[in-house]
Amino acid sequence: MGNPWTGEVALVIDGEARVLKLTLGALVELEAALGTDSLVALVERFESGRFAARDVAAVLVAGLRGGGSAPVDLGKAEIEGGPMQAAKAAGQLIVRAFSLPESGE
Repeated sequence: MGNPWTGEVALVIDGEARVLKLTLGALVELEAALGTDSLVALVERFESGRFAARDVAAVLVAGLRGGGSAPVDLGKAEIEGGPMQAAKAAGQLIVRAFSLPESGE
């Protein structure tokens, strides 16, 4: 589940497989939520490893909306794989929003 060619990422939240995607609308929402001047600043945050838990949560919430999922209270949700998997999924969302997947994915 989760088509990398369309920018989708799969994540299991509260036992339910969800598809997340950063659409243009979700990216606009994400910029506003994180107070970044540009998407480049957001990407740089993740590339440099200077992201915070709130950054991860904001990316996941935007991805859930972009993927068409109902809102989830991530503060109370159980994410399969824990915080590390959540951060990985957030990073994948950002990468997939701005690039094509490797042919081996």
